[in-house]
Amino acid sequence: MIPKFVHAAVIAAILGTTSTAIAGPDDYAFEPVKAEVKKGDDVIVAVRLLHKATRKPVTDAVITIKRIDMAPDGMGDMASPLTQVPSDEPGVYAFKTELAMAGRWQLNLAARVQGEAQMVVGKITFRATR
Repeated sequence: MIPKFVHAAVIAAILGTTSTAIAGPDDYAFEPVKAEVKKGDDVIVAVRLLHKATRKPVTDAVITIKRIDMAPDGMGDMASPLTQVPSDEPGVYAFKTELAMAGRWQLNLAARVQGEAQMVVGKITFRATR
């Protein structure tokens, strides 16, 4: 007969290893496809959503929150309209916007990733040039 404390130790060891194998929102990252874009109307900004451990693109995320503004330059109230547009590259999420001024623009995103209980969030900075 195996003592109860051995059973408890085995169960704790199993639970300890499985809990570290579960992914979470911090296991993903948004990265700019191109960090520098030209200012103007109908500008396309694009980000790649990657699983950090594998560096593989996440192709089935659903973007639920999106906003672009000039917060990095201290003008968070200066926001622009933002529309998601199709992308030909798996794991790339593209948006059409108007970048009226040169400077740094911050794209704030939240996405649902299949199998994740929490949303993946990101703040990506783009530099708009003349």
